[in-house]
Amino acid sequence: MSQEVGSQEVGRSSKFSRRNLLRGGLMASAALALYAGEIERHWIEIKHVEIGIADLPEAFDGFRIAQLSDIHLDLFTEPFFLRHAIHKINALRPDAVCLTGDFVTELRTFPKYPIQAAWKCAAMLKTIECRRVFAILGNHDTLVNPVEISNALSHHGILVLRNDNAMIEHNGARLWLAGLEDALDGNPEPDKAIPERIRGLRNEPVLLLCHEPDYADHLLRRQVGQSVSLMLSGHTHGGQVRLPFYGPITLPLMGKNYVEGLFRLGRMQLYVNRGLGAIGVPFRFDCPPEITDITLRRATA
Repeated sequence: MSQEVGSQEVGRSSKFSRRNLLRGGLMASAALALYAGEIERHWIEIKHVEIGIADLPEAFDGFRIAQLSDIHLDLFTEPFFLRHAIHKINALRPDAVCLTGDFVTELRTFPKYPIQAAWKCAAMLKTIECRRVFAILGNHDTLVNPVEISNALSHHGILVLRNDNAMIEHNGARLWLAGLEDALDGNPEPDKAIPERIRGLRNEPVLLLCHEPDYADHLLRRQVGQSVSLMLSGHTHGGQVRLPFYGPITLPLMGKNYVEGLFRLGRMQLYVNRGLGAIGVPFRFDCPPEITDITLRRATA
């Protein structure tokens, strides 16, 4: 009889243990989802980066560029969060702002929705308090409607560089900012964006905006790539969800070699911004949104 009672108690205890383990697992999963979906996804890290540029004019030493990328407004990025990011950019008081693509998210089932989001996004970006605001398109923008999204940005005072360049003058000196069409779904023409007339000019370096960072490898194999001092990219979201001891769960095409941060690729340097928004799932883990505060410095060597 005592053996039977003991067996029942062991079985009951085992059931309770399994139930408690399941309950604990569910609570941990819920807490993780809450953290990744609401806390870290809305926690903006401002990365302060100094980058030495060869042939940078003395007048540009200390010139500051704020980089914002991959907004993806309205799918998972709420308007209040973009306004919060713009407030942080304005507080930095940069000399120029570079927006490196993916203002919206492609939605094949609702094609008009991202276009409406693009106009809303552009109207909000108009509140950036900087007279030099430049943009390129990303792969989602290109798949949605590159002309319409370019028009939305241009209408609100943002200069969109599609295989084109702009001269930035500062205290009597100048540098060149070039921008490419999207490398995945557009038609990037680096020779058009960086024509021979602006290559290799003394004390007039070329900075390049290109959404996909892995396109740098293609540029380095071409003569035009040798004229680029710094390339700014986004696209990867830094991996968005990164697991301890494993890293990013997934990375996009043309965003696998250079995931985030600063890379030196011979004469060219590459900076990859983690982006503001999310794609696929409304989560970020070990990879918060980023605004980059880049300070240009004259290279010492």
